[in-house]
Amino acid sequence: MTSHVRTRFTHIAVALVALGLTAGVLPNGKPEDVGLSSERLQRIGQVIQRYIDAKDLAGAVTVVSRRGKVAHFEAQGLMDVERNTPMRKDAIFRMASMSKPVTGVAILMLLEEGKVRLNDPVSKFIPEFKDSKVAIEKAQPPGAATAGVGRGQTARVPEIYTVPANREITIRDLMTHTSGLESGGAGTREGNRIAPRDTSSTLAAYIPKLGAVPLDFQPGTEWRYSALAGIETLGRIVEIVSGLTFDQFLKQRIFDPLGIRDTAFYQPEEKMPRVAGLYTVSVKGLGRQETPGWLATRTLFSGGGGLWSTADDYIQFAQMLANGGELNGKRLLSPRTVDLMASNHVGDLYAQAGAARRGLGFGLTVDVVMDQIEANRRTSNGSFGWDGAFGTHFWVDRKEQLAGLLLIQRSTYAQLNRDFENAVMQAIVD
Repeated sequence: MTSHVRTRFTHIAVALVALGLTAGVLPNGKPEDVGLSSERLQRIGQVIQRYIDAKDLAGAVTVVSRRGKVAHFEAQGLMDVERNTPMRKDAIFRMASMSKPVTGVAILMLLEEGKVRLNDPVSKFIPEFKDSKVAIEKAQPPGAATAGVGRGQTARVPEIYTVPANREITIRDLMTHTSGLESGGAGTREGNRIAPRDTSSTLAAYIPKLGAVPLDFQPGTEWRYSALAGIETLGRIVEIVSGLTFDQFLKQRIFDPLGIRDTAFYQPEEKMPRVAGLYTVSVKGLGRQETPGWLATRTLFSGGGGLWSTADDYIQFAQMLANGGELNGKRLLSPRTVDLMASNHVGDLYAQAGAARRGLGFGLTVDVVMDQIEANRRTSNGSFGWDGAFGTHFWVDRKEQLAGLLLIQRSTYAQLNRDFENAVMQAIVD
């Protein structure tokens, strides 16, 4: 190939990327052809702009797909406030806990192959998790917690003792946050001491150490979020069962088949200019935040919170779920397995975990709308999804054959999520 032809091909490829016409990207569709109102969809941008004008957001990317076609895709505001850089549709976001449903799909693929079962004990794959203990705080005399605490000092941390777990933790426990593994209680404090998370390590080296960490409660008795450890343990199980490192499994079995190009556990230097700035919000307005240390790793592939992704990529993953496990002729899961993922596996435990969770259940790495009235949600009963700590949010509504995606880079913002969902649902007119 001559240099002239090579140059021309390069220019064409760049143009295609800019237009969003590369292979694997969902096709665009006229809103009216998929039962949506073009006029009403404009309210999504109006909602986002109100938050930007109030300086609650730097910028956002929003996507809505229905019946397999993208009917709304918009970038607003800034991806870098300091440089006044406009938000790009191909901006890269830190997905944080929206990594969890991707890990859930990986486990479910292995479940379909008969290589894991939901009720398998974790010790079947990682022997160090055999004979788990549960941490119990020792009772303290009245006033002991604050006795001797002066200016600049903190209250005394209660001592703990351990009791045997009533049963072993299972894969289902990890997927539903009912394992008690590093869920923010007394056992988690002990885990920080005996099995500190080392971002220079690997899942193979780190996860077995978690087997010695006492649980925060008896398995299956509470819903309490395991922000990293529980789902990272699932990532290690994927490695053991598949023979691939977790990043390789996701690439070969999920990302490549779906045409996902920019999703990974870290971004190469040439893609860093596309990474959206991370911000905190205070009374003084938006403040720049550096990437947290727990995310800054190229070796510890965190299925609990480590993925970086784009709107193009993640909407394909969401649409695959909306389609019942298939996209562009590539089937990752059967429709019945997606139904299993989106079923309530925890009884009333999730609803009892806080007032904001009433009317909701919890499936396999996703929450599920059980009663939209009680939950005060506009999305259909049976819709499911999850959020990320830096403000990313998605949901899948198989009843409406719809997926919605909101990407921002500030702390989780439940009010905005509800407003976005409302703006999407009110645009359905068939």
